[in-house]
Amino acid sequence: MIISLFVSSVFFCVCVWMLALSIQLQPMNFTQKDIMLFHMYARLSTAAAFTPLGHGAYPAWAHLILCNSFHYQHYKGNEHLLDAVLKNASMKDRTILVTTLNDAWAEPNSIFDLFLESFHIGSNTKWLLNHLVVICLDQKAYARCLALHPHCYELYTQGANFTSEASFMSSDYLQMMWRRIQFMSKLLERGYNFVFTDTDIMWLRNPFPRFYPDADFQIACDFFKGDSYSIRNLPNGGFTYVKSNKRTIWFYKFWYFSRKAYPKMHDQDVLNKIKSDRLISDYGLKMRFLDTRYFGGFCQPSKDFNKVCTMHANCCVGLDNKVNDLRILLQVWRKFMSLPPNDTTTAQTSWTVPRNCSTSFQRLGKHS
Repeated sequence: MIISLFVSSVFFCVCVWMLALSIQLQPMNFTQKDIMLFHMYARLSTAAAFTPLGHGAYPAWAHLILCNSFHYQHYKGNEHLLDAVLKNASMKDRTILVTTLNDAWAEPNSIFDLFLESFHIGSNTKWLLNHLVVICLDQKAYARCLALHPHCYELYTQGANFTSEASFMSSDYLQMMWRRIQFMSKLLERGYNFVFTDTDIMWLRNPFPRFYPDADFQIACDFFKGDSYSIRNLPNGGFTYVKSNKRTIWFYKFWYFSRKAYPKMHDQDVLNKIKSDRLISDYGLKMRFLDTRYFGGFCQPSKDFNKVCTMHANCCVGLDNKVNDLRILLQVWRKFMSLPPNDTTTAQTSWTVPRNCSTSFQRLGKHS
C-alpha cells in the first residue's frame, strides 16, 4: 500500500511538471468547448481528488493533476483560457462587451435573466450577445452563466468571497468594484476595446451609433449637465466605452492606484475626485460623458423611447428592488415595441419606474 502511494505520488509530480512545462512551451488555441470542458473537469476534480484508486471514473492522481493543473492559483494556462474567451467573443476591431456576475445576481429570475432578456427584445441588440463576455466572480455564477451564455470566464480573486449580495459600500462591495477596475485594465493591456456594462443595465437599442468616435474614454452619467465635455457631469462607472491605447492603459492604472489616496471610496467616487486632475489632461486622455437622453437610468430617465439605448437601475439599492423595477421596465418596453412602426414615433409612452427603487435608500437608512 505504501509503495503504491509512493509510486502514485512520484507519477503525479512528474505529470504535473510535464504539464506545466508543456503549458510554458506550447501555444494553446482553445475552442469554447475546450474551455467549458477544462472548467468542468476542474470542478469535478475538486470533489473527487482523493477518490481511492479504482473507485471512480478516474484514479486519484488523475483528479489531482486536473485540479492542480486547472485551478486558478496554480494553472498558468488560465491566461490562455482568458485569451481564448476574449478571442471568441471579439468583434473584428477587437471590441467586446463585458459584464460581471456573482451568484446573487445570477439566480434564476434575477438580474442576469433580465439583462439577457433585454438584448433579445431590444432594437438591433440581439447580435451583440455574440460579443458579450461575462466575468463570473464565483463558481455558482460561472455554472449558471455556462448554462445560458457561450462566453463565460471565472475570475479568481484570492481570499475573496463574492457569492452573496454585497451590501452597498461594504468591504466586499468595495473590493468587488476595485477588482473590476483592475480587470478592465488587463483587457486594455491585451489590446481590447470594451463596453463595460453593469448587469442591472437593460440594453434596449444598439448604442454604438451614439458613441463619440474621437473619445478614448466615455462614461454614462447619473446626472448629465448638458455638455459631454464638462467635468461637472456626475458619471456612473456602470457603463463605459473605452478604446485600448497608451492613454487609457495609463488612465486605468492611475484610477486604480488612486484608491489609496481615497480609502473607503468606491471606483465611481474616486473617479469624481480625479476627473479634473491635471495629470489626465496633460496625458492627453480624451474623456466624454454620455447623454442620459440615450443612456438613461432611474436617476435621470431617458424620455424619448425612440432614442433610448440603455436604462440603468441606478439610484437604487437592494437586489429585490432592482429586480422588481427592471421587470416593470421591460414590460413597458415590450409594450412600446409591440406598437405598429408608424405609431412608435407618435406614441406618448413613459416609464412607470422607479417604484421600489425610488425609496430604497430611505428604507436602507431605517434598517441600518
